[in-house]
Amino acid sequence: MTSTESRRASRRQVLKGAGALAAAGVIGAPAISKAQTGAIKIGVPTILSGRVAILGQTSVGGLKVVFDKFNAAGGINGRKIEMVVRDSKGAPQEAAKVTRDLINNDKCEIILDAEASSAAFAVQEVIREIGVLCIHSNSETSSLTADPKLHVPTAFRTARQGIHDAIGGGDYAAKIAKAKGLKKWATCSPDYAYGRSNTAEFMEYAKHFDGNIQVVEESWPKLFQPDYTEVVTKLLNAKADAMYSALWGGDLVAFIDQANLYGLFDKQASFMVNLGDYGVVDQVKQFPQGVYSGGRYNRTVPATKENEEWYQNYVKTQKHKPTNWSWENAVAAEFVVEALKKTDGDTNGKKMAEAIKGMTLRSQFGTKGTVTMRAEDNTLIDYIIGYGVSLSKEPYVADFQASAWEPIIELEKQWKKKQGYIS
Repeated sequence: MTSTESRRASRRQVLKGAGALAAAGVIGAPAISKAQTGAIKIGVPTILSGRVAILGQTSVGGLKVVFDKFNAAGGINGRKIEMVVRDSKGAPQEAAKVTRDLINNDKCEIILDAEASSAAFAVQEVIREIGVLCIHSNSETSSLTADPKLHVPTAFRTARQGIHDAIGGGDYAAKIAKAKGLKKWATCSPDYAYGRSNTAEFMEYAKHFDGNIQVVEESWPKLFQPDYTEVVTKLLNAKADAMYSALWGGDLVAFIDQANLYGLFDKQASFMVNLGDYGVVDQVKQFPQGVYSGGRYNRTVPATKENEEWYQNYVKTQKHKPTNWSWENAVAAEFVVEALKKTDGDTNGKKMAEAIKGMTLRSQFGTKGTVTMRAEDNTLIDYIIGYGVSLSKEPYVADFQASAWEPIIELEKQWKKKQGYIS
């Protein structure tokens, strides 16, 4: 055998061995097994264009406030974090493609999925195949982490979860409904996984706490829908006492501006879980009075020194106001940093996941000064949940009422049993 033939034979043996390892699930992609030197590259698929670009802008801001501090302190073992941010345009297929490119071409070792729910499920399947650490920092659709069939050992969620908001929000809405006689309800939420599941869960628990509530109209506008005339007309014709909406970002701004033309908010009470974001409030031309909103990020909730300091630092360094997505991503970044400390900088997906599972962090976004990554389903608990009355100017929320976690967790267990997620 010539030297050339010998080299070819050796190469075939190496490739054959690698193929066997891959088939056995021992290796997943070149990005996982490469030497861990140089910058720690973290891929961030998100939405950076179109009407809901505020999601991507403020998500990246939340990551930067943590990673910039980490890098300024020297990183870990001489390695600093480098974010590689890509625009998925909120499209599931594009999000999956972008995530693969971030891992295989950009050599990212960790994925922080700052996507809406419409794309987060696609990213989840890529992570299932490749096995790097992933934290979903925006998707609130409950099944992403609640459904054991969708579980991926190296995937976690720091975003609020819909079922948590639904139980706390449903309790709040029921109290208002009883006090004001709000029996007939309409809904108006985006027509995809998050909007459908969030709305169903909210109304389920509003009716759980007030058996007189009934839904008389449902409306499902598409994501990025330009004209809401037909939707508003349906809502007006329903003559409901109250409305629930899970519209968000630029879609919520457009809906409010168009609904104001027909006086919709003068004719019914409105509960809009996502209205509290600073960027949304600032963009609405004529802010409706007396609208109830869920607990998005607010510098006065909780009214602590730590929260105010975080807000001031964010505005100073990022040059815009934080949103709900900002704190969710900041928490995701903090889990990554703490996990890197526990693994001594090893970014192996399995090792990072073992470090994060069950971890509790001190946090100004927690009800008792901490948040925990629940081990049973890799999802965040003990963050602030609640509702209040939205205002068009500081403090942007009045009479905020925080929800207690004990009843939320108990009712969540019952909900999971009903869904068949646990026995």
